[in-house]
Amino acid sequence: MAIEPSYLSPEPDAHAGGEMTLLEHLLELRTRVMWAGIWVLLGVSIFFVPKVGFAVIDFLKQPALLQNANFKAQAISPMENVVVYFQVALMGGIAFGMPAIVYQALRFVSPALTPAEKRWVYPVTVGASAMFLLGLAFGYYVVLPPAYGFLFSFGSSIADPNPTITSYIDLTTRLILIMGFVFETPILIMGLAKIGLVSARQLWGFWRFAIVIAFVISAVATPTPDPITQTMVAGPMILLYFFGIGLAWLVRKN
Repeated sequence: MAIEPSYLSPEPDAHAGGEMTLLEHLLELRTRVMWAGIWVLLGVSIFFVPKVGFAVIDFLKQPALLQNANFKAQAISPMENVVVYFQVALMGGIAFGMPAIVYQALRFVSPALTPAEKRWVYPVTVGASAMFLLGLAFGYYVVLPPAYGFLFSFGSSIADPNPTITSYIDLTTRLILIMGFVFETPILIMGLAKIGLVSARQLWGFWRFAIVIAFVISAVATPTPDPITQTMVAGPMILLYFFGIGLAWLVRKN
């Protein structure tokens, strides 16, 4: 059995080879949550450094500035800037700790896996982390600019779009994180296929419903009613679904 990297969770797998009781499952869950939480807190502490936190906030403003060079968010509450700073630190900590979260989740279910399936823990961790980061980048560079372009141009003759910093950061981080989790779809499908819960044939037969579901999720997740932004969110979801079907076919074939 492969040795678990000490930088993710230094404790050995004490239950390997034996059946665990309910209490042992709960203790194992507590341990895994604790280690995932440590990595999230480490990320929060990094993003809480003023030089890092303010740089990230400025970075998150760029999609709006690309659409409106005069964009300047406002704070209408004395505590608003402080709340936004904490929010960005928390979101950054979650993104930083995502590899550890995925890894600890896989380690929690690993006692139920066969030795051959356990060998997938590390590759899946790397793949899921890479896809999450790719989704964050897609949300930031591809989805946000046209979304804010529409929001700033629609009804601009009625009032100047000067959102509060809280509403702007809420919307920006929500869209970015949604795309991060959306890009996990192929990894999730591959995992379900690996343990036999779904098959490529079943997923292929469901593709019409998957397209409808993708557009429904896109309509709920995106703040703009224009079809372009919704298609830019739903399109990758559909492509990732078919990519997941390909991965499901490969893992079952092997």
